[in-house]
Formats: sequence, C-alpha cells, structure tokens
Amino acid sequence: MSTLSPSIATLYVALGGGVGAALRYQTGRAMTQWLGAPIVGAFPFATLAVNAVGSLLMGLLAGWLVRSGGAMSEQARLLLGVGVLGGFTTFSAFSLEMVLLIERGQYLFATLYAVLSFALGISGLMVGLALMRMTA
Repeated sequence: MSTLSPSIATLYVALGGGVGAALRYQTGRAMTQWLGAPIVGAFPFATLAVNAVGSLLMGLLAGWLVRSGGAMSEQARLLLGVGVLGGFTTFSAFSLEMVLLIERGQYLFATLYAVLSFALGISGLMVGLALMRMTA
C-alpha cells in the first residue's frame, strides 16, 4: 500500500513518463540516423530495441526493488517503473507481468494474458483504422 498521496504519486508517474517518452523518441531518431530511413522503414528496429532494452531495465528495477525495499521503493517504482519505463515502452510492463504469472505457476493466466494482449491489441488497431478509413 502506497504511503504517497494520489496527487504526489501521479506527479512521480507524470515526470517519469515524460522522460521515458522523450527517451523513446530519441531512440527512434538515433536508430534512423544510424541505420538509415529505408532500413528502419522496412523493419521496426527502434521498437524492437526499445522493447528489449525496456524489458531488461524492468527486470533490473524489479529485482532491485525486491532486494532493497525501504522507504524509497514506492517512489522509485512509480518514477522509474511506471513512469520512465512506462513512457519508454509498455512492453516492459507486459514482460514483467508475464514473468510474475509464470513464476507463480499461473500458466493458464499467462497464456490467456499473452493471447488476449496480442489479439485485442492487433484487432483494436485494425478496427480503429477501419473506422477512420470509413469516415475519410
């Protein structure tokens, strides 16, 4: 249970989220400059890199938070985990939640979560695009 007020907790998340979103944007720019626009346009290298790095960082953060505990763990979780990594990539949160389900032996829920996340995410995007194309 958080000892922070909801307003302060939200500020931690908002600050971290802004930093994470800026880092994601700059990663995309750097990958495009490094590999070239035609290559990045042909395969989403920047998104792949962000997802992989974000998941690694989420694992490091989760392990550190479990090991260290203490008064600063809630602020660090909100600022770095929910905020920075959430703004950088939500895939890191997905990865953490999947591993936690697997570690708890909840294989059915892990499978359901993975399948539903993929199916609902892709179909939601397709429906949104179709709706917008119909109104164009």
